Amino acid sequence: MKEVWFLSSVAGVVGLFIGSLLNVCSLRWPVEESIVAPGSNCVECKEPLPWFDNIPVVSWLLLRAQCRYCSEPISIQYPLVELTTGLIWAGVFGAHGTSWEALRGGVFLTVLFGIAISDARFYIIPNEFTWGGAVVGFALSALPGGLTWLSALIGGIVGYLVLWLVGVIGTIVINKLLPRRLEEAGVDQAVGGGDIKMMMMMGTFVGVVGVGLATLLGSFLALIVFGPIAVITRRLVPLGVFLAAGGGVTYAWGDPLLNWYFRLVGIDI
Repeated sequence: MKEVWFLSSVAGVVGLFIGSLLNVCSLRWPVEESIVAPGSNCVECKEPLPWFDNIPVVSWLLLRAQCRYCSEPISIQYPLVELTTGLIWAGVFGAHGTSWEALRGGVFLTVLFGIAISDARFYIIPNEFTWGGAVVGFALSALPGGLTWLSALIGGIVGYLVLWLVGVIGTIVINKLLPRRLEEAGVDQAVGGGDIKMMMMMGTFVGVVGVGLATLLGSFLALIVFGPIAVITRRLVPLGVFLAAGGGVTYAWGDPLLNWYFRLVGIDI
């Protein structure tokens, strides 16, 4: 037990720093800015930040959520993202120990989290998360204990095709039932290209069955949580946020959920 707590603690600390990087990626990639240059700086006064102002969570607390130079507030997003990412890494290593699956899980859930942040804030899912994540997912399939490279490849292809088909059918239905709705929203299809590429990435980590379950869960969450808001405000649904949630649930509890469903409908597996 002590070894598990120690491992989780170390992984959690590493996750805090990964979360700090994730903040940069999720804020810069959607607006096509480099994550390398310029270095960390205040978003208001643009003053470069020294290393001691970049310690995850700690610096935000010590600075009392204010820039050292211009005293403008520092968004609570920064420590929340760092803490959440730290918990993700602590959780996967606590669950899987020192295994390659812990690494796969940490990477996958971190990418999903980055996608959710970007889509919620900018309605954009950067290619670095989707194409880059797919390449990493396929590469990690070479490691023991997870999907085979063939399952990862097929999962990526099926993930892309499934959501592409959902987008085609959804566009036809919306154009029939609500003419000009998509045009008013400034889009030409019901599902964005970023969402489609996101499911391709997801397929390389969770395979074909995981793609189906994540799509079902994500779509259901989007309908229940954001559907009424979209109807009232006529805002587009940031589908990537909910697909990310569906992917996270699928990774963590996919098998128990499927087993429960099959028992419910009387299917013996």
